[in-house]
Amino acid sequence: MTRDLPAEPVAEPANLRLLRRLVTLLLVVMILGLITLVGLIVIRFARPPAPALPAEISLPEGARAEAVTQGRGWYAVVTTDQRLLIFDATGSLRQEIPVDIAPTTD
Repeated sequence: MTRDLPAEPVAEPANLRLLRRLVTLLLVVMILGLITLVGLIVIRFARPPAPALPAEISLPEGARAEAVTQGRGWYAVVTTDQRLLIFDATGSLRQEIPVDIAPTTD
């Protein structure tokens, strides 16, 4: 048993045409959203490298570094004996600040 196809094409229902257009619009929005997300991730992680520290610094005798922080044109080293040593960009010691720690109450 074979069926004969109609000689003229059947018109697409309006609901089906609307659904096809909505799916196409959703596809375009999803592609644009993915491109936006990838672009934001690239922009976020493409930062210039941190400024370089001098290759070598000289701490005072007996001092051991505990923490380091950096600003524009200077950096600071906190030592284990509670001093803050400020160095310039060339590595020369500019200032030494004693750090007073309040006693803790346990």
